[in-house]
Amino acid sequence: MSEPKRVLILCTGNSARSQMAEGLLRHDGGAGFEVHSAGTKPGFVRAEAIQALAEIGIDISGHRSKSVDEFTGQEFDAVLTVCDHANEVCPAFPGQTERLHHSFEDPPAPGVGTDAERLAVFRRVRDEIRAYLAEFIRERSR
Repeated sequence: MSEPKRVLILCTGNSARSQMAEGLLRHDGGAGFEVHSAGTKPGFVRAEAIQALAEIGIDISGHRSKSVDEFTGQEFDAVLTVCDHANEVCPAFPGQTERLHHSFEDPPAPGVGTDAERLAVFRRVRDEIRAYLAEFIRERSR
């Protein structure tokens, strides 16, 4: 059996999009992927991200927001940036790292809109990320 592909998912805050992507790729990609996420300016994991994934049976409640600096010097097969800012400031990684970028909408900040409105955006972004990652998994599982 081949080694799992190492993947790092980057966003600015490592609080929503990259956290959801990490949970989704770990779940949907299974043993074929070793998945990490980080932020260029890490904050905290958003409760709505945890809830949106819990609704589809994925638990990220133990995740923490991490700085990209924690991964300096490490080799990855792929680095996925999921917001424009992270794409612009993404550091170089050693080895033959494939860099892919797809910007997903930034879910509303806490206190913006109602809880239901914010959660609706998190659910939509979750589903968009999952569809994107399904193609990523298919292409790398050949």
